[in-house]
Amino acid sequence: MNARGALGRYGEDLAARRLAEAGMTVLERNWRCRTGEIDIVAADGDALVVCEVKARRVGAYEHPMAAVTGRKAERLRRLAACWLADRWLEQHGTPPTGGVRIDLVGVLLPRRGAPVVEHVRGVA
Repeated sequence: MNARGALGRYGEDLAARRLAEAGMTVLERNWRCRTGEIDIVAADGDALVVCEVKARRVGAYEHPMAAVTGRKAERLRRLAACWLADRWLEQHGTPPTGGVRIDLVGVLLPRRGAPVVEHVRGVA
């Protein structure tokens, strides 16, 4: 795995931990289909959460929270629909009663010290 891949994996590990600490249940990680990948799918009560994770080193590129543009949000909505059709509806038959939400977890890694993990609900 290259340095970028390792950073992404570390960020996803921290994000999954943060979501679990917030009381969510991680259902799947790194789900792929032909149109893309969902970093984390979780359940938050009766809501389904599609979570995009962005990890950055301090000073590199933009802040992680700036990474979800309108185009990326639309792609995440399409991926959420694919995941629902492929995974959820087969088992449950109906959409989640709490709906589907798209969240973002940004991980900022300083040169020294602990990473800063921010979780924003309902970004798209």
